[in-house]
Amino acid sequence: MTIPHDYLGQLRNDWRWRCRRDASIHAMAQLRERHREIDLEGLADLGELVCSLDTRGGRSVLDRAHVVQALLSEAANEEIHRALLQTLLPGVVNVCRQLRFGQGIVNEPRDTLTAAISLLSELITDWAGESRPYAAPDLLSALRGRLRRWLLKEKEARLTTPCLDDSEPVAAASSPMLTRLEMLRDGPHERLARLTYQCVFAGVPLCELARADHSSLPTLRRELQIFALAHLLG
Repeated sequence: MTIPHDYLGQLRNDWRWRCRRDASIHAMAQLRERHREIDLEGLADLGELVCSLDTRGGRSVLDRAHVVQALLSEAANEEIHRALLQTLLPGVVNVCRQLRFGQGIVNEPRDTLTAAISLLSELITDWAGESRPYAAPDLLSALRGRLRRWLLKEKEARLTTPCLDDSEPVAAASSPMLTRLEMLRDGPHERLARLTYQCVFAGVPLCELARADHSSLPTLRRELQIFALAHLLG
C-alpha cells in the first residue's frame, strides 16, 4: 500500500520551520544543561539534534538511545515533545506498515497514519517526565497496541453503522434543521454542526469533510449520525 508521502512532507515542512525558532534554540540549551552526561555540544537547536539522531548522523545506537531517553524525560516542553515526535516518524511509518495501514478497514492510508501520529503524541504526553532506557522501542510498541485497538474499533463501526453514500447528504435539508444548526454552531457542538451544515446544505462529500477534519470516514460518519439523532431529528 502506498505510503502517504504528502502528509509526511507537511510534517517535515512544519518541522523545518519550527526547529529553527528561538523556542527551539532555548529548549536545546535547556536540554544540554540538564543532561550533561550526553554529548550535545555544538548543537544549536533541536533541528540539529534530530538530524544527529538519524542513522547517518554519526551517533552510536547506544548514544541515540540515551538522547531519546532524555527527550522523553523533558517532553513536557512543547518543543522537545515535537522533536521527539519528529524523531520517531520513521518508526510510526513502520508500525503502520506492520498493520498494513488498516487496509480493508480504512479507505486511505493517510487516515491510519494521521491516527498513529495523534496516538503517539498522546503517548508522549502521558509518558513525559519518565526516564526509559528503551524509550523509542517502548513508545513504538505501545503505539502498535493503541493503533491496533483503534483499527478494531473502526472495523466494528464499519460493520455496525448503516452505510451512507459519501456523495449524498446525511439528511434531507429543511428550514427547521437549518435553524437548529445555526443555534448549535455557537455552542460546544460547533464542530459537528459546521460539518453537518457543509454536508447537508453545501453538498461537500463526506470523504472530503473527513480528510479536512483529520478524521477517518467511518468515525466521522458515526459522529454525524449520533449528532443528528441527538440534536436534529428528535
